[in-house]
Formats: sequence, C-alpha cells, structure tokens
Amino acid sequence: MVLMKLLVAALASELQAFPADIPGWDRLITGPGKLSAAVALTETILTGKVSEVLVLGTAGSVDPGLGRGVFEVGSAFQHDVTDLDGVVGQHVSLPARLELARDGLTIATGDSFVGDSERGRLIRGMGAQILDMETYAYVWVAQRHGVPIRVLKSISDNANEGAETLWDDVVAECSRELWDWFVGEFGAAR
Repeated sequence: MVLMKLLVAALASELQAFPADIPGWDRLITGPGKLSAAVALTETILTGKVSEVLVLGTAGSVDPGLGRGVFEVGSAFQHDVTDLDGVVGQHVSLPARLELARDGLTIATGDSFVGDSERGRLIRGMGAQILDMETYAYVWVAQRHGVPIRVLKSISDNANEGAETLWDDVVAECSRELWDWFVGEFGAAR
C-alpha cells in the first residue's frame, strides 16, 4: 500500500491557487465546520493510506497586532463549548487544548463564522490569536489516529463587522499566499 501526504482544506476556494495535481500529495476538501471536518478526515485516515496531514486555509485574526500573512498553528481549542461547570472553552469530554508538534499561534475553533468585534475580543481573552471553524477537529482526529499533522493559516480578516464580505474578497489572495508558502517549504512547482 502506498502512503500519501494529505493536503486538507475546508473549502476548495482556499486551494484555488494550487495546481490540481501535486506529486506526492492527495487532496481533501472537508466542507466547513467541525463535524464535516471530523467526519471527512476520519473517513480518509481510516483508508490506512495517509502518512501525514497538512491543513492549509484561512483564519480570522483576533490579535490586532498580527497583520496579514501565513502562520503556523501551535495549539487549538474550541471557543463555542462549555463544560458541566459552565467553563467556556472546556468540552465535557474532549481535551480543552490540543498541542501540535511545532510552535505557533493558538487558534480557537467554533462552528460559526465570527464577524463581530465584541465576540472576537471575548475569544481573544480566551487565549487565541486566530480563529476558524475546523482546526480543532482536524487536530483531534489526526492525533487520535496517530497521524502527524501541521496547520498553516493565511489571515483573511479581523473577525469583526464586515469580515464575511472581506473573506469573499480576499480568499484568492490568501490561497496565493498559502501556495507561495507551500512552494517555499516543499519546492513544488506549477
């Protein structure tokens, strides 16, 4: 059996700057949200053909000093869960925080797009610099199955009013930034 490196994104538009075929890599588009991400990645990993996972996508920034660019994720938590004691960000049965093998930013994952500056400030207060809708699920699934995972995010917006409209306008630029990072890291060519 041939093992593959798996390039993962929630939406095809996040990989629009990437060629359709990259030697040595397969591609998985999971759909948005934690449940879609968990199911799609689990089904793919259970084929027994995945040697490593590389997640590339967009994220909103809740850190005013962060700016644009591509950033490695070092840890993830869920901002939209509450445990039995009422602690926000703590799940009743899943780990509160997942650590990745590399240093990087902390991402907060939740099942809704954050386009409200007050909500963004609350999530930043929980310890996040960036946020998305899938990373916690990807990391949890990969780690549960013993598959190495890396996550890189291009900043698309500031998780404030108008962020959804801005995301639609900048996703192509974010995809180009991710492709440039990928080429620099892996030496791929179009």
